[in-house]
Amino acid sequence: MGMTLSEIVYFLIAFAIVLSVHEASHALIAYYLGDPTAKVHGRLSLNPIRHIDVLGFLVLIFAHFGWGKPVPVNPSNFKHPVRDSALTALAGPVSNFVLAFIFALLLRYVSSYVPLVVSTELWWIFDLSVVWGIFNLIPVPPLDGGKILGLLVPKRWENGYMRFQNKGIKYFVIFMLVDIFILGNLFGFSIVQFIVMNVYELVRNAILFGM
Repeated sequence: MGMTLSEIVYFLIAFAIVLSVHEASHALIAYYLGDPTAKVHGRLSLNPIRHIDVLGFLVLIFAHFGWGKPVPVNPSNFKHPVRDSALTALAGPVSNFVLAFIFALLLRYVSSYVPLVVSTELWWIFDLSVVWGIFNLIPVPPLDGGKILGLLVPKRWENGYMRFQNKGIKYFVIFMLVDIFILGNLFGFSIVQFIVMNVYELVRNAILFGM
């Protein structure tokens, strides 16, 4: 069932906020670790227009998974290229969970004092923050999870791992096509949906009831 017009508006506002925080966090940590590339390209910003990837957004609307415009990173500027690339990647999902916690606080202490339309938007931002953070932790390049694995890669394999990352989009597209069109449509089981929705419940409840 498609979304209503009001749900589309809620989603677009939430998407703009969640995406901007996620991508700007990548840029911020990369800059802190010594790589100014993202800052030079204007990505150290909370302006959603700077972070939206048209194809990724369209795929999100029609296939319910998507991505933002990749933050440009030059690992050669890092003191420890693989480790610092992984930390830069980790910043995105972490920022989403921090954002979810902040909005959970607003929902607990502020939502009863604001109009329903505002509290509803708070819920949308909270939920999308959790989902976006979990989705990006899936360990398939070029998602953040694929880069975060670099923290576990032995030093002797680092060069090969970086080359693998550069070809990540191919593996990602293959993985998602198989997951959606073969597993999802033919067998009724999506690996991504299973992971995201089950972990989502755990993270959501941990944030809401752990405060």
